[in-house]
Amino acid sequence: MSVLLEFAMFPTSDNCREGASVSKQVAKIIDAIDKSGVTYKLTPMGTIVETETMREALDVIELAYEQVKDCERVYSSLKFDIRHSDKNRLTTKIKSVESHLQREIEK
Repeated sequence: MSVLLEFAMFPTSDNCREGASVSKQVAKIIDAIDKSGVTYKLTPMGTIVETETMREALDVIELAYEQVKDCERVYSSLKFDIRHSDKNRLTTKIKSVESHLQREIEK
């Protein structure tokens, strides 16, 4: 099974922000995910992780929250794409789209 989870999590309270920037807290979250060994990709609008089970995906959310739990208020949004038959979709989904683009270019 492959669980793709795209999420954004950051503090909205003044006690954990430096002006409008939340990059310091986001960096703490990314560092924890990196150290966990989970496959991930950081994007400008969030982070995408791939796990083998829903429990592992939810554990990533809990790990992320632990990094900002001292903040008065935390915003988070989550999206899941669950597929029972594939793996390595962080790379294979992009390769599939790129191959279709290449075919369109060659027409």
